[in-house]
Amino acid sequence: MAQVLEFLLRHGYWVVFAFVLAEQIGLPLPSTPVLLAAGALAGLGRISFWQAFVLGITASLMADCLWYWLGRRRGYSVLNLLCRIALEPDSCVRRTENVFSRFGASALVFAKFVPGLSTAAPPLAGLFRMRLWVFLLSDGAGAALWVGAFSGLGYLLREQLEVAAEYALGFGRWLGIGVIALLAAYIVWHIWQRQRFLHKLRIARIAPEELLRKLNAGEPVMIVDLRNPLDVQTSGSKLPGALLMAPGELEKRHEEIARDRDIILYCT
Repeated sequence: MAQVLEFLLRHGYWVVFAFVLAEQIGLPLPSTPVLLAAGALAGLGRISFWQAFVLGITASLMADCLWYWLGRRRGYSVLNLLCRIALEPDSCVRRTENVFSRFGASALVFAKFVPGLSTAAPPLAGLFRMRLWVFLLSDGAGAALWVGAFSGLGYLLREQLEVAAEYALGFGRWLGIGVIALLAAYIVWHIWQRQRFLHKLRIARIAPEELLRKLNAGEPVMIVDLRNPLDVQTSGSKLPGALLMAPGELEKRHEEIARDRDIILYCT
């Protein structure tokens, strides 16, 4: 925290803008410590709370509007991009679709507090053709709540954060090295877990060409389309002869799946 405070004092409000913008674009740069530090500095009278607050909201909206536009123009190819930059893209996209199905535009208000949803929610809002004014209103409220919560917490805990910063400063560079090492270990562990999962998944996968060959040959197969209803509604297409059901319906409707043939599950 000491390094963050010193950096903020030296470079001012644009640090808040840059870190929030970078995180919301999808880069692995956590802006929460910066927002906490900005709130603490505002409480100590070093910077203006409201200027930092407005800059944080502006940066968040700029990044989210870019994702919204990409989702609206590029469709599901944007989700492929998320799969390349996110550590857990499959679960976060699926979770975001479920949240959108349940809460609609109001999901954008709290999405930034849920890991994974923050980046996936804006492009999905564009993909699902949410009206621009609805998106701006909901996403702006969510950005204000998120920036205000963490900077406000820093403002209230300014004395404790100042003490923690002084204590951390005593450890010097070793504290920074330790934090970086822990962060690197966390990222490596998640990448390893994801690669293990994908390796197991590839073993049980079937190529589209092979499935088409089976269908043309008249082989008995059961196709279960597990896409979110929003996916089907957006794409406007359904696999021929497939049984459509949401993943949450599997437990209730599993008896509809024939057991006397190969079962093909289609998720995305």
